[in-house]
Amino acid sequence: MRTCYRSERGALMTKTTSETHAKPVNLRIREDVRVLIDRAAKMRGKTRSEFMIDAAYRAAEDTLLDQALIKVDPESYQHYLGILDAPPSGEGFARLMNAPKPWQD
Repeated sequence: MRTCYRSERGALMTKTTSETHAKPVNLRIREDVRVLIDRAAKMRGKTRSEFMIDAAYRAAEDTLLDQALIKVDPESYQHYLGILDAPPSGEGFARLMNAPKPWQD
């Protein structure tokens, strides 16, 4: 049986019944890391496990989304490359380039 749900970022996902049952994961971590995780989990009102699962899930999702492949027709791709290759311009760009830089005194 398949179950549909939305990820934290709104993506439509499916999982089978066997995927909905939790399975243990054992980790060995240094004491200072565990203390840090516990402090952060407490601030979020979560258990250590909930916090670690949420953090790992977000990191995994970000990693996979960063590798997304977008397919477009050749004309759209050339248009996109043209935009990227065009020199920056416009009033906003000029204002940004002329703004004082905090690292230059």
